[in-house]
Amino acid sequence: MDLLRFATAGSVDDGKSTLIGRLLYDSKSIFEDQLEAVEATSVSKGHEYTDLSLLTDGLRSEREQGITIDVAYRYFATPNRKFIIADTPGHVQYTRNMVTGASTADLGLVLVDARQGLTEQSRRHAVLLSLLRVPHLVLCVNKMDLVDWSEEVYERIHQEFTQFATKLSIPDLEVIPISALNGDNVVDRGENSPWYHGPTLMHHLEHVHVASDRDLVDTRFPVQYVVRPKSDAHHDYRGYAGQVAGGVLKKGDEVVVLPSGMTSTIEGIDVFDKEVDEAFPPMSVTVRLADDVDVSRGDMIARVKNAPKPAQDIDAMICWMTNAPLRPRAKLAIKHTTRMGRALVKDIQYRLDVNTLHRDQDTKELGLNEIGRIQLRTTVPLLCDSYAKNRTTGSFILIDEATGVTVGAGMINNAS
Repeated sequence: MDLLRFATAGSVDDGKSTLIGRLLYDSKSIFEDQLEAVEATSVSKGHEYTDLSLLTDGLRSEREQGITIDVAYRYFATPNRKFIIADTPGHVQYTRNMVTGASTADLGLVLVDARQGLTEQSRRHAVLLSLLRVPHLVLCVNKMDLVDWSEEVYERIHQEFTQFATKLSIPDLEVIPISALNGDNVVDRGENSPWYHGPTLMHHLEHVHVASDRDLVDTRFPVQYVVRPKSDAHHDYRGYAGQVAGGVLKKGDEVVVLPSGMTSTIEGIDVFDKEVDEAFPPMSVTVRLADDVDVSRGDMIARVKNAPKPAQDIDAMICWMTNAPLRPRAKLAIKHTTRMGRALVKDIQYRLDVNTLHRDQDTKELGLNEIGRIQLRTTVPLLCDSYAKNRTTGSFILIDEATGVTVGAGMINNAS
């Protein structure tokens, strides 16, 4: 079974936590004792219904305020697919949390309240998902039961959002009318929308095609660990473990190790205790080479005729994640795939207003949760691609060397 990672986003009271609870409940992915606890809590709060949002808002502060603050991950499976949900917060002050949760998502799910229509928050969520190059987007028009399942309301929101999406990079968009509270069109098709002929949310999640979203052309294998067992039985074993970031690795392929430029051929590819013929994203494997070349953590194995060019001047979009602002001349640690180095911020080109897409080119700094375009110079060459081409080799994080705290998440536009 393949895996779908999807991130949810929505404004306060759009029903995001209720929707996730409904998905878990209707797909029979929760235990009886969990359901009993939620039912008891719902009664104690005076609800006449089972509040399924209590399944997801795990932090006490979230339950008290009725909002989602941190990224919560939920796991469930159907006979067709496994799922990892990143329940991300919608508040502008938690933009960094949303960026973290959506950065690995295959699909973004944006909720809007049918009564409110598109809000500034809805647009901001779509912009962020587009910026993070999430290839599939679903707009769920929730609380349709509160507008009497009006086809006119649905069509108005559908048209408005589709028009807005033309300004963004959203290759695949689906708009689904639902009622998370009652379950219409979430897992099972409701009887209240005979005018809607599209898929239910669960059907779309189960069948959306994500295998071709990854870069299967440009082979990229960042080395995470050198495997050298000390036992007598494996004394001559030498392998390089990591996760395939792009392309397909096959036994017998001629490869180059970067940044040294040494070449060899793949002698074998191991997964756990067995050998496989090929490896592709996002498999974690151990690669054995025919020649005894010098390979260490942070190096990258690629195809000889299709290798990334080492780069130290980086042009990137950055989401700033800490209270102290980012200013030019700042020196930070940088982590790109498995490679560590240091970076100097040469320039801040502009700050992006994610609500209006306006570029403020007069800005001198980036504050907490702000997104902007910056120029970096690194001490070590990065073996990178553009983020548009490969989300793994096109991204990096910036770290405060004094505290070890991650302060920025970056997406590479181009490098030289």
